[in-house]
Parts: sequence; structure tokens; C-alpha cells
Amino acid sequence: MASTKTEEKRYYSISEVSRLTGLEPYVLRYWEKEFPSLKPRKNRGGNRMYTTRDIELVNRIKHLRKKEKLTIAGARSKLTMIKTGEEQQSVKVSARARTLISQIRKDVEDLLRDFS
Repeated sequence: MASTKTEEKRYYSISEVSRLTGLEPYVLRYWEKEFPSLKPRKNRGGNRMYTTRDIELVNRIKHLRKKEKLTIAGARSKLTMIKTGEEQQSVKVSARARTLISQIRKDVEDLLRDFS
């Protein structure tokens, strides 16, 4: 039942994205300034509303920064470069998998908290 909840959810708060990605909210806000393609919507109260696509992009940026050890500028240029179809598909699948794993982890944590 918990997976249905995450599949139906269209928007995530910055704290949920922080929990899903393991990044602090200030890092997410900073990356918004540095990566033009990362632009979560804001509600009337000014709160960020991230989509699954935004979370996948955050995971791609995190991979470039942490695993490939790229600087912000390097990660930005790699994201904007025109990639081959195979490389682009590989990056998307990898980011999507990390997003799904994060959502499953969050669901398990929520279930454990409910049963504790």
C-alpha cells in the first residue's frame, strides 16, 4: 500500500527530496541557482514542489559530483552537453533507479516508524 502512495504523489517538498537523496536542503537550494535545468515549482506560500523528474535530475547531479568527482561547472557542462543516445539513456535509467530506491527506502522507514 505504501508504494501506491508514492506512485500517486505528484509533488515532493524539499524536506522529502532531502530525505530521498541524502542531500541537505541548502544544497538543493544552491543547486537550483547553479543548474538552470533544476527549477522546482513553488506553491503560493513559496514552498518548493519537486516532481519525480526534478528528483531524477538531482540524483544525476549528485552522481556527477560525488561519483565522477566533477566540479559544479563540470557537472553543469556535462548536463548541457549533447550526449549520445546510449549514454543519455544510461544516465536516465541510473537516476531513475536511484530515485526508486530512495522512494522504497522512505516507504520502509515510514512503515517501520508506523509499527514502532
